[in-house]
Amino acid sequence: MAVVSPLAKYKLVFLGDQSVGKTSIITRFMDTAGQERFRSLIPSYIRDSSVAVIVYDVANRQSFINTSKWIEEVRTERGSDVIIVLVGNKTDLVDKRQVSIEEGDAKSREDGVIFIETSAKAGFNIKPLFRKIAAALPGMETLSSTKQEDMVDVNQKPTSHSSQIDPQGGCAC
Repeated sequence: MAVVSPLAKYKLVFLGDQSVGKTSIITRFMDTAGQERFRSLIPSYIRDSSVAVIVYDVANRQSFINTSKWIEEVRTERGSDVIIVLVGNKTDLVDKRQVSIEEGDAKSREDGVIFIETSAKAGFNIKPLFRKIAAALPGMETLSSTKQEDMVDVNQKPTSHSSQIDPQGGCAC
């Protein structure tokens, strides 16, 4: 019988100004609504987190500017022992955009964090956001760097068993 290892658990926190779309991205996490009266909760919220997702609204420049304080807050509480992801949300608001993708990317490089843009409303880049987070988690690099010889190419042309394979792609079994 194979031994199944328990799944690792990681805590993700979503931070950012009010109305940037944190809850729209994921509603099952505590949302402080970005209001100052909840700032005292932030340290305990961040304390044992593995990942901090800092969200801004691409149609609200001030929310982008405020990401600096959120990043600083996370680093003050957790140091470098946390993965930080900067998320520009609401990309569906094309005509109202105030922050370019280049600005978001430059900020992420400057701060040494992961960056992605999303639209929770349109469902754009939501799965890739969580894939990026998963790939950055400790221990996940071994899953993403699986040895090439362990990989099976399902599109590979048949070799010795070509007589058993239907020329239209089906198997003879």
